[in-house]
Amino acid sequence: MKKVLKWTVSILLSVFLIFTLLGFMEYRSVLAEMPLEDKVTQVQSKSNYVKIDDISEYLLKATIATEDQRFYSHHGVDFIAYGRILYVLITSGKINSGGSTISQQLAKNLYFGYEPSIIRKFAEFFMVHDIETRYEKDEILELYVNYINYGDNHMGIYQASQGYFHKEPKDLSFNEATLLAGIPQSPANYQLSNHADMAYKRQQVVIRALIDNHIYTQEEIEELLNGD
Repeated sequence: MKKVLKWTVSILLSVFLIFTLLGFMEYRSVLAEMPLEDKVTQVQSKSNYVKIDDISEYLLKATIATEDQRFYSHHGVDFIAYGRILYVLITSGKINSGGSTISQQLAKNLYFGYEPSIIRKFAEFFMVHDIETRYEKDEILELYVNYINYGDNHMGIYQASQGYFHKEPKDLSFNEATLLAGIPQSPANYQLSNHADMAYKRQQVVIRALIDNHIYTQEEIEELLNGD
């Protein structure tokens, strides 16, 4: 049994090292095409790019509560979330998605896309390290909401705010902001043009996350919704 365990560990370690090397090569390859600083500058130079101070606080809080609750405390990878996923996998045999942080999603959107690939996942970790060491958390969050897909061909919060509500991002109400914050998880299934019913159901998940994370109380949320 000891020999079997030793060989198993050796094989797993070898596989891990191989994927790490291949991921690093993929990471270096995409950076050779466009360095991170250039990619970020390209995003920020767009005419509809919105600074974080001009984005509704409701939208920012709802995004963090929904996508990455420990955004301001981790360093790009949420090992607590991955531990929870592993626990669910071991105890139920089910894979529970949702471990990717905002920084990981930003890296994926900027460079790697959403095609499933273990090698790209390893490459993503290297890119996340660069993002987290070179940019402040607010800058990362700002880049994220400016780059993600909000459905109906609305890329970034400016297009989503204007396209859905004809408003500047800073003027989004609590109701509008929590509705938008739920869309990026699956834009094709939550976009308002043809899946508004699903989007409103998803909004309830967003609101529950705000309550569970003690960002707003139930009473405060009811007051905000009534104010809309």
